[in-house]
Amino acid sequence: MTKDTDRDRQDAEKLSEEIEKMELLASLPDGESSGEEDKARLDIPDELPVLPVRDIVVFNYMILPLFVGREKSVAAVDAALNSNRFILILTQKDEAVDDPGPNDLHRTGTVCMIMRMLKMPDGRLKVLVQGLTRAKVRDFTASEPFHKASIEVIEEEPMTETTSEVEALMRSSREQSEKIMALRGVQSQDIAGVLASVDDPGRLADLIASNLRMRVDEAQAILECGDHVERLRLVNRQLLKEAEVATMQAKIQSMAKEGMDKAQKDYFLREQMKAIRKELGETGDESEEFEELRKQIAKAGMPKDVRAETEKQLKRLESMHPDSSEASVIRTYIDWMVELPWKKATKDRLDIVEAKRILEEDHYGLDKVKERILEYLSVRKLNPGMKGPILCFVGPPGVGKTSLGRSIARALGRKFQRMSLGGMRDEAEIRGHRRTYIGAMPGRIIQNIKQAGARNPVIMLDEIDKVGADFRGDPSSALLEVLDPEQNHTFQDHYLNVPYDLSKVMFICTANVLDTIPGPLRDRMEIIRIPGYTEQEKTRIAKRYIFPRQAKENGLAKGEVQMSDAVLAKVIREYTREAGLRNLEREVGSIFRKFARKKAEGQKGPFRVTAASLTRLLGVPPFREDQRERDLPPGVANGLAWTPYGGEILHIEVSTMKGKGKLTLTGQLGEVMKESAQAAMSWARAKAESLKIDPDFSEKLDIHIHVPAGATPKDGPSAGVTLVTALVSALTSQGVCAETAMTGEITLRGRVLPVGGIKEKILAAVAAGMKTVIIPKDNEKDLRDVPPELARRIEVRLVERIDEVWPLACATRQDEKPASKPGRKTVAKPGKPAAKKAGGKARKVPA
Repeated sequence: MTKDTDRDRQDAEKLSEEIEKMELLASLPDGESSGEEDKARLDIPDELPVLPVRDIVVFNYMILPLFVGREKSVAAVDAALNSNRFILILTQKDEAVDDPGPNDLHRTGTVCMIMRMLKMPDGRLKVLVQGLTRAKVRDFTASEPFHKASIEVIEEEPMTETTSEVEALMRSSREQSEKIMALRGVQSQDIAGVLASVDDPGRLADLIASNLRMRVDEAQAILECGDHVERLRLVNRQLLKEAEVATMQAKIQSMAKEGMDKAQKDYFLREQMKAIRKELGETGDESEEFEELRKQIAKAGMPKDVRAETEKQLKRLESMHPDSSEASVIRTYIDWMVELPWKKATKDRLDIVEAKRILEEDHYGLDKVKERILEYLSVRKLNPGMKGPILCFVGPPGVGKTSLGRSIARALGRKFQRMSLGGMRDEAEIRGHRRTYIGAMPGRIIQNIKQAGARNPVIMLDEIDKVGADFRGDPSSALLEVLDPEQNHTFQDHYLNVPYDLSKVMFICTANVLDTIPGPLRDRMEIIRIPGYTEQEKTRIAKRYIFPRQAKENGLAKGEVQMSDAVLAKVIREYTREAGLRNLEREVGSIFRKFARKKAEGQKGPFRVTAASLTRLLGVPPFREDQRERDLPPGVANGLAWTPYGGEILHIEVSTMKGKGKLTLTGQLGEVMKESAQAAMSWARAKAESLKIDPDFSEKLDIHIHVPAGATPKDGPSAGVTLVTALVSALTSQGVCAETAMTGEITLRGRVLPVGGIKEKILAAVAAGMKTVIIPKDNEKDLRDVPPELARRIEVRLVERIDEVWPLACATRQDEKPASKPGRKTVAKPGKPAAKKAGGKARKVPA
């Protein structure tokens, strides 16, 4: 072999080493956090195992692989791995010493953390270490089976201000470093960015010194230098020497390689790198792995621009050291890109009759929702390119909003994914984390699509009304792009950093209330209200769905527990008062468990549940029909309120006493109800003469308005009518009918304003045993949503002005006849208003 060939081999080896060093430098921290902050997070013990090294000095923030072959060194590495992974690396004074003692080692070294360890076939260890902080040896405490030393961590005071001399040194160091990299053919904007981001002279000196070619004594002198500026000055001198050497070396190499063919040079260098990696034990099948990734990218069906970005990242991965941290980040990114369903989609079941059968099989009632889904399927059948709808089911808990989403996915033949938004405060949960963060991942939208394995799943966003916001962002704002059909076809996830088409996804949101959903987000959704169930609907649902499910869960045969409709209705009325079905299912499950125990003890069914056995099975009923007062004292009126959990009866009490016109409001009332009480007071004063009330009552009487259940906050624009009625009742000493409930807001001019939640309120009135309900005339249109079986059980009175309310509130009480048959009541015929009873219109709810 000629001298020219030897020189070429040496040049190739040097170039390979330089490329590896530059890759390690690019993987170092970006300089955003100071070294002192890093050490503050570490808990370095006072005594550490010692790893002697021959021809290298380890600096702070330096990451490098080491081969460990000596027995004491192997024992030191094992001890560090078995404790806290910290090890002190000291450089030998003489490289030729095979078994160095304490006097053969420098007293200043670097505390490192062992990041990885690989055992070689010949018994040696290959470890990847990172320098953490400089330390001095106080004393060597052990020499067998490995060296241990008591250390003192060298703390460095941060620079408070930068002088012009220091700034000049730092600029010179950066420029010389870039010059050396350019002369050696290493062009990297990442490295220049890392150097530019470091503002501390000591850290910059350590960062550059860890990648300089120096003699061991020169490097040790820099390591032992405690002053920031002096250490940077020493590094700058070495940089000037290295720049001169690199300039001359580049000139010599260009002259020597002038006649070398480029193809031969590339081939020679690749062979040399293969040989180097083989010597290091890195003989993995990287080339086969990269080729497999290329095939997966080609099969993934990505759009053109997305595929170009993925292939670009794959080329970057091929040129990186496999142990670098950025390589693992890029590899994870490519795995996400090839596993996402870019084109794979499930085929929609467009059989309208079959879809209707599935919806009817899974849920009872909910006609509006089922009709909307069938409309979507019909349009999808006629126009396959339509965009997915954004539905929002709003209703109290337990009415089947979430389970309805599963039925929709089953009817469509699509995959179903559910994600809860309740309490979410981080915007990155929706948009994903940027890949610059440690542990970055895509957002939960992309994660759910990957789990579904199809680009057109049904994704249910549960509890969208409970999304929060804090310093990490506003998830509800991030959802605007997800739920906007005009934008979501180019949804940008921060992790992917490429657009992903969400227009084929069918999003279904659920909420208990609409008030807490931001207006722009609510505007992007089609609102479908799911009110509570009537007693008849609960009975049918329990017979059709709850009984078979509880029988199966408790190990009973179908029909082994028998319960009549009357007994089931008693359970619904006396043991559960809710809009949904959760408590009903709990009570039914309790009954079935008791019979399951009897069956396990040897008794044979069928088991029959009677009205007499309910108390023994479920205990004393928490609700009873006779809890409602048959006669209300003066000053008490029954109101109707809407809550996220359905309708409720709201009792309002008014008491008068001698005083000077003071108005007291208690019961934890909100601002709206306080204003309604003041408006009721003003209306009563204005109408005192017509109501036969003392016109000076506001000067002679103190009035106390109280709403029971003071621990519960109460507010809303629907209690005005009830407040007026209770106030007039107290001032006239005339009681209100106990079987009449009312709702509506008032104005000072005497109008009754419309309110919301009419169906839920009527449902609550029926459940509480009311016979008559008074609602605003403008709410007549809402009566169409009231089920026929509910309408037959109550009489609805429509009023336009406050003057009509008081005669209606006490009319039934005055007209009561003891001889009347129980359960009979006067209602208007369909389509014809009943005759007025002291004002107002009676209306039977249209069937």
